[in-house]
Amino acid sequence: MRKQSGRARKGRARKRTDAQIAEFERRDLGEDIRRAGTARLLRVRSKPTSILLDQDLVTGLRKKAAKRGLGYQTMLKMIVREHLDEY
Repeated sequence: MRKQSGRARKGRARKRTDAQIAEFERRDLGEDIRRAGTARLLRVRSKPTSILLDQDLVTGLRKKAAKRGLGYQTMLKMIVREHLDEY
């Protein structure tokens, strides 16, 4: 029996890994989770939108959000949701 070179072994391992990645990406696990009934959807579908903000406003949002461990867009959504009924 002949010993395989390192290059041949790496190629075979890469093909196996690529096949595993392709299989994982092909599957939609969402349906499996829904059927199991153990998980809940935490977020409703959002509609992408664009808004132009001054740089100082974004900087302020980033600072306040960082104190809470959030991203600035999440912080902005929380502020809008909280104050929407006031207008």
